[in-house]
Amino acid sequence: MTTAQALIAFLARQYTERDGRHHRLISATWGIFGHGNVAGIGQALVEAGNGPRNGTRMPYLQGRNEQAMVHAAVGYARQSGRLSAHAVTTSIGPGATNLVTGAALATVNHLPVLLLPGDTFATRPADPVLQQLEVPYAGDVSVNDCLRPVSRYFDRITRPEALIPAALQAMRVLADPAETGAVTLALPQDVQAEAYDWPEEFFAERVWRVRRPAPDPAELEQAVRAVRSARRPLIVAGGGVRHSGAEETLAAFTAATRIPVASTQAGKGSLRHDHPADVGGIGHTGTATADELARAADLVIGIGTRYTDFTTASGTLFENPAVRFLNLNITGFDAHKLAALPLVADARTGLEALTSALAGRGYRVDPAYETEYTGAKEVWEERVEAAFTTPDPTARPTQVQILGLLDALVTEDDILINAAGSLPGDLHKLWRARSRDQYHVEYGYSCMGYEIPAAIGVLLATAPHQRPRPVWALVGDGTYLMNPTEIVTAVQENLPLKLLILQNHGYASIGGLSEAVGGERLGTAYRHRGADGGFTGPPLPVDLAANAASLGMRVLRATTIDDLRKALAEARGAEGPTCVYVETETPDTVSGPPPAQAWWDVPVAETATRPAAVEAREEYDRRAAARRHHL
Repeated sequence: MTTAQALIAFLARQYTERDGRHHRLISATWGIFGHGNVAGIGQALVEAGNGPRNGTRMPYLQGRNEQAMVHAAVGYARQSGRLSAHAVTTSIGPGATNLVTGAALATVNHLPVLLLPGDTFATRPADPVLQQLEVPYAGDVSVNDCLRPVSRYFDRITRPEALIPAALQAMRVLADPAETGAVTLALPQDVQAEAYDWPEEFFAERVWRVRRPAPDPAELEQAVRAVRSARRPLIVAGGGVRHSGAEETLAAFTAATRIPVASTQAGKGSLRHDHPADVGGIGHTGTATADELARAADLVIGIGTRYTDFTTASGTLFENPAVRFLNLNITGFDAHKLAALPLVADARTGLEALTSALAGRGYRVDPAYETEYTGAKEVWEERVEAAFTTPDPTARPTQVQILGLLDALVTEDDILINAAGSLPGDLHKLWRARSRDQYHVEYGYSCMGYEIPAAIGVLLATAPHQRPRPVWALVGDGTYLMNPTEIVTAVQENLPLKLLILQNHGYASIGGLSEAVGGERLGTAYRHRGADGGFTGPPLPVDLAANAASLGMRVLRATTIDDLRKALAEARGAEGPTCVYVETETPDTVSGPPPAQAWWDVPVAETATRPAAVEAREEYDRRAAARRHHL
């Protein structure tokens, strides 16, 4: 077999196992072919796609953009609980470097994806070959080395036999919940096509067990003492709750202790929105309820969270001088953040152990504290309801009103996907998550262009095992223009993608931030140049609805709130890929979302001549003075 044939045959026989359930580790391969992979991996996929129907076939998925293929694979992996993943193959040169952004997103979010970029000749029959990067001081460097810092494991297969240990290491990392992320095997195009006599054992079915490590007894005892001594504890639920499948265990823990639960973007949905202990998102895009609890908390229990600056309000949120942290995390790196007491364990296993250890010691928060946060939660829900209200059905909707209409339509079956712009902030504060996987917002890397391909990945993950679920990709016009190409893939596969395009003629999120930090909205509007030389003229005559239709989608245009309500309902019931297009109204202080409840550090020019920047710096200095290190 060639190296490429052997690799695909090996991948088709790899499985994960957790809690007694088996999953195929690499269930499909995305690919765009060029001279660097067409005769190697491309030919191997032909062989694998036409072989015996014995469960060892490797399905092929056709992408249109290399970065988007990685996003689709990441969406699939997240929806699959990190127990199943996709591979992505590209040619050498630009095909390979286009993987870098997607790889960074996967690694930042601890989501598995296998990258198989072609590489230049290992035998060097002629230098330089087409698309080769020549580095005068290092003959073994190629553009694929760009993938090293964004990969959890990287290897270059310069001999066929080198594939054996490299492939095993790649599977180990993909299946390890503490290590997983992007894994790269760079494949020189000559080695891909080279034949080798492979050991039969290499192709035996192999099961990679996904660990659920239990906590160390001494760490558990420390954790119990910390919880029992807390008077105002607060849980911060991160993505690790979801990756572990620990939602029911978290609910049982809160039922026993009555500790309130705030959530990061990745952790939202750990409890349903109507659970008494759920107090909503935390941090810069969080709710007033969660952020006020965080300011007064004396113990913060982080579960599966990385504590990004949005969560900690850039080190200003946890104000109580006596606050301490207890971090339950599968990685020691994250468990020790903020000088915390570490509880290094799987989220579900660790919560079960903590619940059991506390059960015999009679811990529960003071009833007055429970009354305080449940009352604050009710007040916040009133603010959400007011923001979602649409008093005039003939008016053009604001962005928040659009979310309100969607909120009134969906059930726990629906999945919402978003990643960048102003929508993540509105969703984190306002969205009512009805199931553990409904809220799919990628905010670790906040990558514009993630939404459409990720929705395809989610649809591929749900379709084989259950009835089709409504999957919504929510994008602004800026995000749409970044990466609409995989609409063609959704049409090709006849996937019932629901695409909601919000047209606001520019980068709304960065426009607001630019104004706040003295940037005066430079470069954030999609407009013609005006008489003053800036982009102050009329909006550009770009028709995104027509563009989506030209790529094969059915498009429903909505101009009023009433139109939009009908269009969303029609799209939800559609069997094929359907787009709803709506132009948004700029909100006022009444119809807009609640303002940020906590700070976010974006440094402002220390010296400037323009008043906007001078005033912004004064506000920045005032806010930055509240930062602290937790030691």
